[in-house]
Amino acid sequence: MLKFLIVLFMIMLVGSLVSGAYFLMVDQGDKTKRRTLNSLGARLGLAIGLMSLIIYGVATGQLGHRNPWDSGPQGTATQEQQ
Repeated sequence: MLKFLIVLFMIMLVGSLVSGAYFLMVDQGDKTKRRTLNSLGARLGLAIGLMSLIIYGVATGQLGHRNPWDSGPQGTATQEQQ
């Protein structure tokens, strides 16, 4: 579930980026329209939400690395050599 939320946040971030670029091209410097600024604010909120989800996932142990070359802590190997 957490990984699905992270992917969803990333897709929404890309959508916000595309909409901001579109508003920037369409408005062409019109000072009365603030759509580009609103898109930036939404993107900032989504980025903060994504980072908090990732930090929560790592802190709770739901996210981590499972590399085949990482055998874990090396404390047991040094004890066997002694």
